[in-house]
Amino acid sequence: MHVIGKIIDRPQDLRVEVVEGDHAVVIETHVAPTDAGRVIGREGRTINALRTLVVAIAARSGKRAVLDIVEVPRVTHQS
Repeated sequence: MHVIGKIIDRPQDLRVEVVEGDHAVVIETHVAPTDAGRVIGREGRTINALRTLVVAIAARSGKRAVLDIVEVPRVTHQS
């Protein structure tokens, strides 16, 4: 998910988990809460484009693919 790393402000918080089954692949992309909007894009255009790309790549292998965006929870310090 190098593409996502290029459009977010905190690429150091980017974590990608791939769960592969026999017929499907689930890609969970974890980003900082401040970057979730960038990945989703205006009216969901960016995430839809990314999902289209992932589906097309997976189809070449004869599999289905799902791309999910997960926000990394903010760490708060308690006194």
